[in-house]
Amino acid sequence: MSVRTTNNRQVLLSKLRRALKDKESSERFWAAMTKARANRTALLEKEHLDMHVIKESNKALKDAAVADRRLVEEFAENVRRNGGQVFFAKTGADAIRYVEELSKRVGAKLIVKSKSLTSDEIDFTHELEKSGIRSVETDLGELIIQLAGETPVHLVMPAAHKSLGQIAKLVSGAVGRDVPPEDQAVLSAVRGYLRHLFLTADIGVSGANIGVAETGSIVMETNEGNGRLVTSVPKIHLVIIGMEKIVPKWEDATYLVKGHSSSATGQNMTVYVSVITKHGPLAGSTEGREYHVVILDNGRSRMRDDPWFSEALNCIRCGACMNVCPTYGIAGGHTFGYIYPGPIGIPWTAEVHGLDKATFAHLCVSCGLCKEICPVDINIPMMIAKVKEEEVKENGQLRVNNFFMSSETLAKLASATSPVSNWTLRRAATRVIMESLFGVDKRRTLPTFARRRLRKRIAPLGSGKGEAGKVVFFPDVYADYNDPELGVRAVKILLALGYRVEVPDWRWSGMPYISYGEITKATYVAKKNLEALRPYLDQGFSVVSTEPTAVYMFKEVYPTLAPGELSERAKAWSFPFFGFIQSRLGDLGLRPSYPTDEAIGFHIPCHDRAISLGKPAVAFLREAGYDIKVVENGTCCGMAGTFGMKHGDLGYNLSMEVGDHLFRLFKQSGCKLIATESSVCSMQISDGVGVKVVHPLHATEEVSLREP
Repeated sequence: MSVRTTNNRQVLLSKLRRALKDKESSERFWAAMTKARANRTALLEKEHLDMHVIKESNKALKDAAVADRRLVEEFAENVRRNGGQVFFAKTGADAIRYVEELSKRVGAKLIVKSKSLTSDEIDFTHELEKSGIRSVETDLGELIIQLAGETPVHLVMPAAHKSLGQIAKLVSGAVGRDVPPEDQAVLSAVRGYLRHLFLTADIGVSGANIGVAETGSIVMETNEGNGRLVTSVPKIHLVIIGMEKIVPKWEDATYLVKGHSSSATGQNMTVYVSVITKHGPLAGSTEGREYHVVILDNGRSRMRDDPWFSEALNCIRCGACMNVCPTYGIAGGHTFGYIYPGPIGIPWTAEVHGLDKATFAHLCVSCGLCKEICPVDINIPMMIAKVKEEEVKENGQLRVNNFFMSSETLAKLASATSPVSNWTLRRAATRVIMESLFGVDKRRTLPTFARRRLRKRIAPLGSGKGEAGKVVFFPDVYADYNDPELGVRAVKILLALGYRVEVPDWRWSGMPYISYGEITKATYVAKKNLEALRPYLDQGFSVVSTEPTAVYMFKEVYPTLAPGELSERAKAWSFPFFGFIQSRLGDLGLRPSYPTDEAIGFHIPCHDRAISLGKPAVAFLREAGYDIKVVENGTCCGMAGTFGMKHGDLGYNLSMEVGDHLFRLFKQSGCKLIATESSVCSMQISDGVGVKVVHPLHATEEVSLREP
């Protein structure tokens, strides 16, 4: 998969800098992504859809279909039975050659095309232009992009970054007259431009959202009627379909139709759902009418057999992962993408187009939201981590990444030398040196370190009798080295509720290894922590942590890094702190430690969204007497662990651009105090909003322990 390259990272950085400077395009793009998420959420609520059930059924369906190697042959056999012709294209070049030969045989000079990202994958239009064949996009967004000489910026909204004025100018150039920047004027001009092309095209080319093996039919979903003109008016209809899109039966197809539209645009169904089995007669005539289906491999067979990337074939091209990705929402698909943009575009690009085209993987901040929103539950974050690992093997690790992957060691050192270390880290000269030598941005407020670690502080408390159960508390770095009093408060609550509490000398959870493509190191940490946990699990202990990322690692990452019975048990018995104690809040007698006359703002950390959505922490604060205002922009705050601490555009600058949308919302809320469970989110929001940010445990008075 690897292809050696020397300047791909510099190219990525240059693209990112341009994207960060283009504020207008970025704002339009962010607004489009926000609207798409809002539409999806509104549909789920209106229809009372259980996304977890949908994800499970879609995943089971696609897993089975992709693994069934007979489906492609069954589909092809039924296409032929229906009078169609089938060509298996091993590569994109094979597919292009087939279309060129077909065009030469029938004397075709004009192709109209609709809804085919797969054709973009093989550079269909440009390759055919070399043979003197004109191919015109007919869907509005794709046409705009073609007129601009660009690639789609999004799977579903290919021109989301364009303003109406820019679009009108492009259409004006195509039709040869001035078209005012008005919706209806642009649409009218485009209709007039395309009408003649529909009537004179020699071949109509379409993609297919789904291929149904049992009948040899394709399903095409669109919100424009142009797809039906492309597939019916020209004498020849040619379909280009990736082999992964074929499912066994119509029942399967109906599930996917629902999944496509609900996740992509927040619709129950797209406006047009077309089922095509053959190329029927036009005006009663069948003369010269042909139906061709090109089934494309182009790396898919290799992906299917790769345990890391086979799940990527389950993608239904809904674009939901793009809609929620924080850095994609700022940078856009021309920076965060190649042909396939966004999070799912990273493994697809690496496998189909080569590792040298997938350097944009480093724009992923490992927030995990792409998996949380994916309607097929594809483990996109771990595939991205694998692509990063391959890229790092090829081009080396960045110095700043190595620095932050040493966070555990650095925390031990800073804690052991505190308070001198804290004084040193506050010096401006120190920050300049750290930025120069290690790439730590001098503008970022860094956490302080405590001299006495958590285990020393809780020793006098004892372990508790355990009448309510047994708990292993996992502090991770922050509650161990930076704010051990946070860990003390958590342990006191668990003891007060009657739990026996143990705090072994753990390793950290190791998330930076995933973020920066060091899977081997992450796997080592996972196995060490799981083995340390084994005797506790055998004795019926639960695992509890105040750090959302630590729980995320146990539940979402360790089962992939170290699959087996042990990691599955750890996954089942790991809990976020507030979720674990939620049913017992009334027993604690919680008292607020800040005034309760004004609402407190609350931020949900990314790694908690797939686990509890922050609801237990909000319940905890409300039990203490606070009025809580959840303030969210629907995606990551931008800090993403240590990403927001790194210097420059591929760090602090991008991080703060992502966070700016959330900062504005918090400022508009008027909240003078903000709570969040994540240590790194608190740093980001504090720096960006300029108000005090606290962990929910610090917003309440410490509970009193009964005398033994």
